[in-house]
Amino acid sequence: MRPLAVLAAAALAACCEFSGPHWHGRKSDHFDGERFHNVGPGGTAPGAMTIVSWRLHRHQGPWPDFADAPPAPAPPERVEGLRVTLVNHATVLIQFNGFNLLTDPIWGEIAGPLRYLGRRRHRPPGLRLEDLPPIDVVLISHDHYDHLDVESLGKIVRKHNPRIVAGLGMAALLAENDIHGVTDLDWWQWVSPAPGLRIYGVPARHDCRRGPCDDDARLWLGFVVRTRLGDVYFAGDTGYGPHLQAIADRFGSPLVALLPIAPGSPRDLFAPVHMDAHEAVLAARVLKARTDIPIHFGTFAQGDEGDGDAERKLRAEMGDTPFVILHNGETFTSSPAAGGS
Repeated sequence: MRPLAVLAAAALAACCEFSGPHWHGRKSDHFDGERFHNVGPGGTAPGAMTIVSWRLHRHQGPWPDFADAPPAPAPPERVEGLRVTLVNHATVLIQFNGFNLLTDPIWGEIAGPLRYLGRRRHRPPGLRLEDLPPIDVVLISHDHYDHLDVESLGKIVRKHNPRIVAGLGMAALLAENDIHGVTDLDWWQWVSPAPGLRIYGVPARHDCRRGPCDDDARLWLGFVVRTRLGDVYFAGDTGYGPHLQAIADRFGSPLVALLPIAPGSPRDLFAPVHMDAHEAVLAARVLKARTDIPIHFGTFAQGDEGDGDAERKLRAEMGDTPFVILHNGETFTSSPAAGGS
């Protein structure tokens, strides 16, 4: 074998160390027997070379090197009613009727496999990891490094021993990282971790990858958390699409919808798999939630927007849609009778 070929093979083998196992199961409208895919036109994620080309020529708006801020006080251990705390990015603490649920926890400084192969955090988490209340369930929407931080998740598992709910194939991936007891869900499947609580996996328009050898090998999804107070919809990462109407048709109007608003530009690159602020407003009008809370902004510089651009665009476009914009560690509370505060 020629030296260049040997080098290429060695580089590929090294890169595949970051990749995870593939799901094996029956074919469906979103699984071809080998890989998962989005349903309907316009939901194809950009290829690796397209992303590399953009990163080499990008014109990113300004971000602070690091905007330090003190964490919020420790939340109560248990609450009645509904209490939603935005840690930051897509990490949200949802407390309701004595139950505590956490989404896509990331407390790490870098979203990536190595310190020099990832995105750097520009703001600290709004809650300290050690100040979390007892965590009963963790939801993982997909395997990208800014949503699946294995080190943070491992610390939560060792301290709280929560039930983990994720998409098909994620149990095997997490088992490779010594995290067990994971429930895999397909779209529209559900699990009941406690009386009066159901967690449904619902469609999203996105993709998955831990390394270059496992594109779309596991399933991405959002969640509807059905409680006695009402539903909480956590979209995870998703582009805008007809799946939002399908979710609204099946579940009705949620009490709260957690909707991503970034990265938004360049739009031709991100539109298939990421909503921007304008599309989050469209999604809010489809879902008709009592309250919409934006997520996925202000932490990692993932698109061309500068810091604060996504929130400014949302404020300019949201009109009478019921958005409540939270920042690090800020909390929204609600009850069926009293509304939000």
